[in-house]
Amino acid sequence: QVQLVESGGGLVQAGGSLRLSCAASGRTFSNYVMGWFRQAPGKEREFVAIIGKSGSFTLYADSVKGRFSISRDNAKNTVYLQMNSLKPEDTAAYYCAAAPSIVTGRRPHEYNYWGQGTQVTVSS
Repeated sequence: QVQLVESGGGLVQAGGSLRLSCAASGRTFSNYVMGWFRQAPGKEREFVAIIGKSGSFTLYADSVKGRFSISRDNAKNTVYLQMNSLKPEDTAAYYCAAAPSIVTGRRPHEYNYWGQGTQVTVSS
């Protein structure tokens, strides 16, 4: 089992920044691909970003490319999502997820473990 706990969400004005953290415990963190997803009310959970086990591979949704940055610290068992130039449409609950292996990494069902989510609200 892998336990994931997100933090760092909050209320921010458009154009502002937030950094989300996801702390993992239970298994060897570096054995897992880590992803960030988000879900707005009434919408499906959508892919935001993914990072490979060593941190050398990253992939972003087109909607956040150039604004968000995913990183990980395997010594601290933590993955981060730095969010800059936030827009009201970024408002959602943000979830981190872990998978020992992925195919595309963009689909929620590819992930075995999920955190409880942290709310990000961007005001206009």
